[in-house]
Amino acid sequence: MKEQIINLLKENENTFVSGQKISESLGVSRAAIWKYMKAIKEDGYEIESVSRKGYKLVSSPDLLTFEEVKGNLNTAYIGRNIIYFDSIDSTNNKAKECAREGAEEGTVVIAEEQTMGRGRLGRNWTSPKYKGIWMSIILRPDIDPINVSKITQIGAAAVAMATKDMGIDAFIKWPNDIVMNGKKVCGILTEMSGELNKVNYVIMGIGINVNIEKEEFPEEIKEVASSLKIQNGEYIKRKELVSRVLNNFEKLYEEFIREENISKSIKVCRERSILLGKEVRIIDRGKTTKAKALELSEDGKLVVQYEDGKIKEIISGEISVRGMNGYV
Repeated sequence: MKEQIINLLKENENTFVSGQKISESLGVSRAAIWKYMKAIKEDGYEIESVSRKGYKLVSSPDLLTFEEVKGNLNTAYIGRNIIYFDSIDSTNNKAKECAREGAEEGTVVIAEEQTMGRGRLGRNWTSPKYKGIWMSIILRPDIDPINVSKITQIGAAAVAMATKDMGIDAFIKWPNDIVMNGKKVCGILTEMSGELNKVNYVIMGIGINVNIEKEEFPEEIKEVASSLKIQNGEYIKRKELVSRVLNNFEKLYEEFIREENISKSIKVCRERSILLGKEVRIIDRGKTTKAKALELSEDGKLVVQYEDGKIKEIISGEISVRGMNGYV
């Protein structure tokens, strides 16, 4: 009911909506409306109420509900069904549960806080309340399972495009991180359920450190992690960034599904790459090898040249790539 009242107020923006009209439109008593208005205000909405005039929405909080995100959303199906949580252990875990229960493609599980967020290779992910974007997209691509890893490149490109659209200069560290000034501000975790020749579903988890303050990061990750606010110097509207990520993701994902290529995504990943042309360390099952990052192949593999001159294409999988003296 709260969502319906918020929608009604938004539809009549800048004007008062009488309690009688709300009561008749939604079929609830005036007393119930008053209770809902109180709860809506507690959620952070500023509502002006005037006797014999009714209620007027003055401002909306930066929440990640569908009601707040949809204003800038222009997708056909990605993000059209948002399952919202104030707090959750992991959006990827919940998304997998929803996918198993038949949730449609494009469904997004999103939370204001994660208590057990995970990154790639099982690493922990810090997800403080109201400070970031913690979401997972449910996908059901009709593709060969071997091509699922390409979706990570699509996600990285979508985030890079979204930040650029908002005037934020961020870069991609192959295959799944977004960095600013050498520090990680976003991670992408792609997980799949499938059989030998069939994908049941794919979960793309995207965690973006948006407005986290420096002192809010645990000591053990302060040297490698940061947020868009720290690096850009100003507060970022999360709900706008979410919609931009989803808008860009759908366009790039559609190219992949319809045309069976990710050329647009790879173009963005090349242009925004922080690794290409640099000397890097490749970590494979504990063994570190030095190489130079040369190029991204058309299907998203990192092309490197080892010190002995051999050139090889690397698939992300369980391999990590680091800079010579640190994270990038």
